[in-house]
This record gives sequence, C-alpha cells and structure tokens, in this order.
Amino acid sequence: MSNAIAPLSLLAASIIALGGCDSGVGTHQPLRPAAASEQNVRYQVDAAHGRIWWLTREGVFLRDARTPQKIAVPIRGWQWAGEPYGCLPALALGPNGEALVTSDVESTVWKIDPDTLAVSMHVLAPDADLDRDVGYTALTYSSEHGAFFAVSGLHGSLWKIDSSLTQAQKIALSAPMPKACGVAVSAPQKAERLGRLCVRGRQGDWTVQLASDQRSASVRAASCTDLPWLLSQVTLRSE
Repeated sequence: MSNAIAPLSLLAASIIALGGCDSGVGTHQPLRPAAASEQNVRYQVDAAHGRIWWLTREGVFLRDARTPQKIAVPIRGWQWAGEPYGCLPALALGPNGEALVTSDVESTVWKIDPDTLAVSMHVLAPDADLDRDVGYTALTYSSEHGAFFAVSGLHGSLWKIDSSLTQAQKIALSAPMPKACGVAVSAPQKAERLGRLCVRGRQGDWTVQLASDQRSASVRAASCTDLPWLLSQVTLRSE
C-alpha cells in the first residue's frame, strides 16, 4: 500500500494549496465567512484503501490512487442548506472504508459502499428534538464506542448514532456548541477512562468529555491542537 499512500499525500497537499484553509486548523482563529464565489469542500483520506473522498456542493467524488479519473457518486434525495446558514454537511469514513454523508437539515445519513459505490439512505430515529429540523455538520466514527458521533451546528447539539445507522441519541451537554463544523475522537488521557471528543467551530473549539453512560457530557472551550487536526474535516476555498 506504500505505493498508494505517496500519491494520496501529494493529492492532499494540492488540496491545501487550492486556496488556503478557512477552518483555522491548529490555531485559535475563527473561520472567515465564505464569499459567494467560494466553494466549500470536505474530504477524507482513506490511506488503507488508497482513496480520497470529496464532498462539494455538487455532491460526492472519489479519487483512487490507482486511476487518474475522478468518479462522481450521485446521492439521490440529498438535501442541505450550507452557507450562509452554516457549514456543508459532513463527510466521514466508517469502520470498513465506507463513506458517509449527512444532511444539515434532516436526520438522514447516506452510506456509500466502498466496493460497489452503491448508495443507501438511512433515516435516523432521534430520541429528542422531534419538533426541530436536526441535521449534522460534523460526523466521526469512534471504534472505542462502536458508534458514530455527530454534531448539529444549527442547534449546537451532540448525538450518538449506532453503527447500523438507525438510532440517534441526543447527549445532554453542559453547554451548547453552536456553528460546529468538525469533530474527532482523541485517545484517553492518563486520568480518563474514555477518550474525549474535540469539536471545531466557527468561533472556536471545544473538548467534550463523555460521562460513563454516554448520555451526558461536559463541554469546555479548548483548542484542538492536540489532534492531527482533521485534514478530513477542513473546509477549503476553491480558486
């Protein structure tokens, strides 16, 4: 796989050179509002399979290190709002190399099979906020918890989604995380039994410490610089 990783690294570097990083990754700087001519991009590097997944306003694209062509993957029924209301919907990798795409206006996840590229739609059953339109602007898989964690940037809420993509459990937070655009899992520290979540927002970062029952969490404003911050969660500017 080493032959595949090198082209992926070059491609990732070219993405960053595309126009600079709006997310303030590794800094305390807030995100700058995107101009009308800018195109938001999210991507995920899957080094194990030699791939890069892209999410743009036009949908999902796949670039394989073994082929020069960029493959479009249509997502039927995909609805989103994006700017100026918030970030693009989220793009994440599942435990088996599948790509997952959210909506930022409804509690639905689309899963792309890593082998066939077939797309399946999964309408989640939330256990709270049934009177709201809840979508997700950040998503990550945690092998430690065997589940996905998602953030609604519009409401600043955190959700735990089962690996079968059927249920969405709202996690009670000590403080909301408005305009959140990215989330990652960090390894447990010496005094911690469970790892923390790190959430990137337009106005700063938060660390989230889950309670043992994973139904509540403590939120603290803190930089996410201790994580390899998320080339996969970065919002970029196009030329």
